[in-house]
Amino acid sequence: MHFYRRFTAAYSRLLSWLLVFAVGVLIVPVSLQIFSRYTDLIPSYIWTEEMARFLFVWMVMIGAMVGVRDSAHFEVDVWPQLRARPAALLKIVSSVFVLAFALVFIWGGYLFTRFAWHRLSELAELPLWMIHVAWPVTGLTWIVFQGEQMLDAVRVLAGRDEQRARA
Repeated sequence: MHFYRRFTAAYSRLLSWLLVFAVGVLIVPVSLQIFSRYTDLIPSYIWTEEMARFLFVWMVMIGAMVGVRDSAHFEVDVWPQLRARPAALLKIVSSVFVLAFALVFIWGGYLFTRFAWHRLSELAELPLWMIHVAWPVTGLTWIVFQGEQMLDAVRVLAGRDEQRARA
């Protein structure tokens, strides 16, 4: 379990850095688009719109992955403050729904990626699978992160996590 927790923490840090990188890179094509529209200094770059769209999709998906790890995605606090065991049971129930969405993303993303495997984007001629693979990667990542949270909840229900069980 300790290795799993270290792995998910490291993977989450990597995703956070990739998110920062994607936002930083997104500034370039968007800035080029703006400058090319309002000045004659830079020629109009059509590929920048496509690149911005690709980066935006990946930013959304990476943000969703990190959101699941931080329990900030797909959750709404509507229950009163619960004790540890009822909260753990509720966590398991809500995790099942997140896992169902993850499976939809994996299967639908697989079909989506397979459809785009030998296709290129129109303007920048980028392989389309590079953007479509974001869906199954997101689904797999949700399973990894949600699995960690479900294991923690099971430990609380089984009475193995005394600190959380007393809360």
